[in-house]
Amino acid sequence: MNRFLIALLTVFLLQSQAQAQSEELPKFEVAAEFATLHRESFSSRTDLGFGGRFTYNLNQVFSLEGVGYFFPKRCFGCPNEGNVAEVLGGVKVGKRFENWGIFAKARPGVASFSQGKVAIVQATAPFEIETHRLNTFAADIGGVVEFYPSKRIVARFDAGDTMIHFKRSEVPIFAYNPTTGTSTIIPFSIPARTAHTFQFMVSVGFRF
Repeated sequence: MNRFLIALLTVFLLQSQAQAQSEELPKFEVAAEFATLHRESFSSRTDLGFGGRFTYNLNQVFSLEGVGYFFPKRCFGCPNEGNVAEVLGGVKVGKRFENWGIFAKARPGVASFSQGKVAIVQATAPFEIETHRLNTFAADIGGVVEFYPSKRIVARFDAGDTMIHFKRSEVPIFAYNPTTGTSTIIPFSIPARTAHTFQFMVSVGFRF
């Protein structure tokens, strides 16, 4: 009888362990993502971009992740012109249910504008101005909703505020002197500021 109880308990423990292992959360996720980015401009403008995400699930609640996005459309009427690239990395925290989950995210990183910095090469006619790449601090703060069609597949929707900090900068202003009839370029100082831009992402990923 004792042997029977011990055997029965052993089978129960093995079945419980196998079930727990089968329900264990996969540690890694890779995904292709599509994103939108609202940019500052003289008219309302939202750019479309694409990128990828890698996530490491520490447990059911906490995850670490890194993402990269590229928005190829160039802007010629924006305070920071050209196209935009983003590299972000941070933490995702939330609650998982059987087929879906809800999370908060905080991902600091870098936003890069291909023509975000203007330099005055020659301030008198013939005028000469150059543009250079501008790399600046950014942080994506927002929420995430996930759906799990299967153990290996995750569909995800992100929405949040991407805060981009711009340091103090100078932009060229054309000045005309009616007395001499000549024009010059003078630098105009723009104070440091932080822009708040809405960003939305959608992705389908594979967990392993």
